[in-house]
Amino acid sequence: MSQPVLSSIHVHPLKAVRGHAPREAAVEPWGLAGDRRWVLVGADDKIVTQRPHPRLALAAAEQLPGGGVRVSAPGMDPLTVETPGPRETTTIEVWSDKVEAVPADRAAHAWWSAYLGTEIRLMHLDDPATRRPIDPKYARPGETVSFADGYPLLLTTLSSLDALNSLIAQGDHADEGPLPMNRFRPNVVISGTPPWAEDDWSRIAIGDVTFRITKKSGRCVVTTTNQQTAERGKEPLRTLARHRRFGDQLCFGTNLVPESTGTVRIGDPLRILE
Repeated sequence: MSQPVLSSIHVHPLKAVRGHAPREAAVEPWGLAGDRRWVLVGADDKIVTQRPHPRLALAAAEQLPGGGVRVSAPGMDPLTVETPGPRETTTIEVWSDKVEAVPADRAAHAWWSAYLGTEIRLMHLDDPATRRPIDPKYARPGETVSFADGYPLLLTTLSSLDALNSLIAQGDHADEGPLPMNRFRPNVVISGTPPWAEDDWSRIAIGDVTFRITKKSGRCVVTTTNQQTAERGKEPLRTLARHRRFGDQLCFGTNLVPESTGTVRIGDPLRILE
């Protein structure tokens, strides 16, 4: 087995839509710089994701200097959204967390409402250092997270995806495979490890940046959504249910909390510290 290395990096400026794959990214205490600092909410102030709106897979957000985003989607003219200036925050619900966030301008709300056909607002996380603590069961005092599902970074490995696709090929929905990595929306993808090796790690370093591993990543219906067509199938959840069930969760990938800051780059070596 070759030396494990960082194979790709993925930043999603707006939660639930397509992001971009830079060659390097700064690691901040709450995640990759710019990752999931924007989120969509509905009329009930709860976040909107691909779970009820698979068409979000067809939309994209490009990160701009200064923290703004340029959004695009089929049938819509692209829209540039600047980072909101100082204004009153709104309490929104990110899964079970109540989080203070800053509304974007009305034009952005109208754009997303038109695309999804329901009342939508675009919100910005103005202060990731204070707004949303990580689940205290897995956090140290003062650790926070962006609008990611629960933890600052998600790591996956190419070998585990290959192993999963081999299992899918043997199942009842083999025609749905092989699945690409974008079904799992990771931040960092590692090559050169044995399949499922990440299950046994507790601390790692990517280049000069160290991370603590908190827990395996439980997966949802979003993984069954084709990110190019927004169509849904049965995989990978059917296969994960047979082979990767841990308690009540179907798992692929693992969650990270940075222990230091710095920059990670494609080709950086992965070191298993514990």
